[in-house]
Amino acid sequence: MRNNLFIIAKSGWRYIGYAASAFLLFSIIDLEFFAFLSFVVMLIFVYVYRNPERQMPFYQQNSFIAPADGVVTAIEELEDSEYAYKIEIESSYFDVGVLRVPMNAQVASINIVRGSRVGKNSKLFSLLNEYAELLFVDNENNSVNIVHREKQGFAPIDIDLVKGQELMQGARYGVMVNGVTSIYLKSNFRLNISVGQELRASETLIGYFS
Repeated sequence: MRNNLFIIAKSGWRYIGYAASAFLLFSIIDLEFFAFLSFVVMLIFVYVYRNPERQMPFYQQNSFIAPADGVVTAIEELEDSEYAYKIEIESSYFDVGVLRVPMNAQVASINIVRGSRVGKNSKLFSLLNEYAELLFVDNENNSVNIVHREKQGFAPIDIDLVKGQELMQGARYGVMVNGVTSIYLKSNFRLNISVGQELRASETLIGYFS
């Protein structure tokens, strides 16, 4: 993401600003309880939008790393002519929300659909919830489709990419607070993870293209 090297992700500054303004207002008019509550909310926003530096391990060529923090909740084999595997990663407010590029690639397509934020267990989750669908293609024509879908929350998905952009593995490209990431991979991919495993964006190896 452009200009996103601060300790707080840039998409979080306005929420922190709102909470800080409320804290100052309530402090001025001597409403101590609401001032305290606003201060706590401000600290929560600072935590949720933290943007830590991470040292990416050295992996072999054609490696694919986790684009988001979270826990692997499903690995499915697909009967599809294009993709063979689907990996589902569920993130929470306790995870770092910053999204990171999983491989050296070009952005082939971007599709962001704004919508509602119903709970993940709702039957309407996959139909109504806001999502961002991204297609990454590397110089060996390996393609990966990634879908970030919001769960219940207060903030929209923030994607800072343009079609045709060349990206380096591990670079920041957006923020999703409390969501589900689905990764669709082709049959030439060798998985290196298992269900229940905790992933850290840019640090955890998901596998390799063969």
